[in-house]
Amino acid sequence: MPLQVLSALAEPTRLGAIRILADGGEHCVCELMRRLLASQSRMSRHMQVLKQAGLVIDRRDAQWVRYRLNPDLAPEIRAIVTAVLAAHAIEESQAA
Repeated sequence: MPLQVLSALAEPTRLGAIRILADGGEHCVCELMRRLLASQSRMSRHMQVLKQAGLVIDRRDAQWVRYRLNPDLAPEIRAIVTAVLAAHAIEESQAA
């Protein structure tokens, strides 16, 4: 499972989605699309990969699908996500 998680997080759009979802809230596909400049079909495919990796869960709300981080992530998977997000934040700050 850690390999699937790392593979899912290695793609920039998926990492961006996880960064958004890391605020603990629930976000609709339309918001993720807007913030990550992705088409609906592209965003849906990326979210499916994150869902298959067990990183996110979804909920249908009328015509929208809302995503949030999986609250039942195993501690070691949560540690991987936290480490990847921290490393990305450091990389961004050094590039600025």
